[in-house]
Amino acid sequence: MFARGPIIADSRGITTSASIVTPMSTLEINRVLSQIRVMQDQIRGTTIQATQPVEFGSVLKGAIDNVNGYQQNAGRLAQAFERGDPDINLSEVMIAGQKSSLSFQSMLQVRNKLVDAYKDVMNMPM
Repeated sequence: MFARGPIIADSRGITTSASIVTPMSTLEINRVLSQIRVMQDQIRGTTIQATQPVEFGSVLKGAIDNVNGYQQNAGRLAQAFERGDPDINLSEVMIAGQKSSLSFQSMLQVRNKLVDAYKDVMNMPM
């Protein structure tokens, strides 16, 4: 990555950058990116906090519980609509059903990728 010199306007009013090109070190680039991220967080009103290590099993369990929650919610809404509950309309039931279906399909894809990765690891020569 290169930093260009000052912008110069010629006699026709066309602006160009000066011909001096100096390389930026990786350290300088990372420093600038760090400053940009800090400014973005300040604008958003958030602060950067150190994250705690998260276990894969707990993340997977949370995702499965989330899918289960969507499915249970869709089932409850469908049953309430079938009973004739006046507070439940068809669009809510259909949206909940689609959320449930989409989350389940996504979880199946994740499961398939995990099984494929497991098979690849098990088939690696030792």
